[in-house]
Amino acid sequence: MMTLEPEGSPRYWPPLGLPVGSVRAILTLFVVSIVTLSVARRHELDPVWTETLLIALAHYFTSRRFVSLTPEVLARIQKEGFLEQEGNPLFLPRHSIRLLIVGSFIALGVFLYRQNRLWESEAVSLLGIVAAYALGAIARNISSWFGRRTGRRASSGWGDIKAIIALLAMAVAGVPELLSMPDLLPPMAYKISLALMLFYFGSR
Repeated sequence: MMTLEPEGSPRYWPPLGLPVGSVRAILTLFVVSIVTLSVARRHELDPVWTETLLIALAHYFTSRRFVSLTPEVLARIQKEGFLEQEGNPLFLPRHSIRLLIVGSFIALGVFLYRQNRLWESEAVSLLGIVAAYALGAIARNISSWFGRRTGRRASSGWGDIKAIIALLAMAVAGVPELLSMPDLLPPMAYKISLALMLFYFGSR
């Protein structure tokens, strides 16, 4: 049985009729709220929440590839349903969700600092993970902006250096685990290694 659609109606209808990415934004902000409040309240945080947080961060801070299209071509392929229509999640200004995410962790860091709890193990682990990934993303954005302004591509040597550092960090953190010797190095060495790997992922 065929259903008739109004002329000109889009083939793609975003969830709940909200701008594309709104549901993902709500889920991400919910996860960020749970993680930050749990740490602030000294509640034990299940590792699954940290893992979910990393997935959410990857969505919002991972680079995407774009192809330049004329406005006419872009409008046509969006109308035909081959490309999602761009919109700002939750009708907020552009980059608002990213700013809310970053702002939440900055606020958590300030709160913990004022409570003299910034260097507690759980706080260092969480904020270190977020900071390492975010710094990598910021470094990537600065590099991209500089490349657009100067017309120069990023040096392949810089990419090689980052890759070598990330691989060495993986070896430091992973080899003792493979050898069933997790206490071979001090805990801080593992945290630094993880931070370097996350920086690499954020910078890609």
